[in-house]
Amino acid sequence: MKNIAIIPARGGSKRIPRKNVREFLGKPIMAYSIEAALESGLFEEVMVSTDDAEIAEVARRYGAQVPFMRSPATADDFATTADVLREVLSCYEEQGRRFTNMCCIYATAPLVTGRHITEAYERLLSSDFSMIYPVVAFSYPIWRCLDLNEKGELHRHWPEYENARSQDLPKEYHDTGTFYWYRIDPWRAGAGKTGGIVMDESCVQDIDTETDWKLAEMKYTLLHG
Repeated sequence: MKNIAIIPARGGSKRIPRKNVREFLGKPIMAYSIEAALESGLFEEVMVSTDDAEIAEVARRYGAQVPFMRSPATADDFATTADVLREVLSCYEEQGRRFTNMCCIYATAPLVTGRHITEAYERLLSSDFSMIYPVVAFSYPIWRCLDLNEKGELHRHWPEYENARSQDLPKEYHDTGTFYWYRIDPWRAGAGKTGGIVMDESCVQDIDTETDWKLAEMKYTLLHG
């Protein structure tokens, strides 16, 4: 069984310029994703898909492969992650290399460890899921959410839950936006079921703003001393 880790990292980050190679507690943030993949020991290939020469150089410095550069078609603002993954697999197949499973790890996921990746992989192998990714519980019950209209008026979206106890409300989860495991053939066919593993909130941080970046550094420092 052959596994590949694919780390998408294009050069054109808009909200935080050069985000994928910006220093995060002493090294480029992308290095943490590469190191987590290598730490897991699960992959025949750990590669970075990029259109950017500096990102490619950083990727190689930290142990990833960059066997080809991303095409312009998958490097613009409209290309999806799925487009990138399909291109990577096709390029490897042109070289005569095929894989059974792939793990897409985002370049700005410094809180993810090799252990997290391994736990998700073991769950994938022990299940009939064709895709697995980590989720985290919403920190506040979504059933108590409020709608705010243009006049500033608040209304309960689900008024029937206004007086319900928090512990009696169903727990809901959201995607961590960090990594995704796939069985390649079912994924390409659009078939199969999706499963999840639950991560602690301390290991999850979306990074889209300067505040997000600082929170991620704080969480990393707390986790790693």
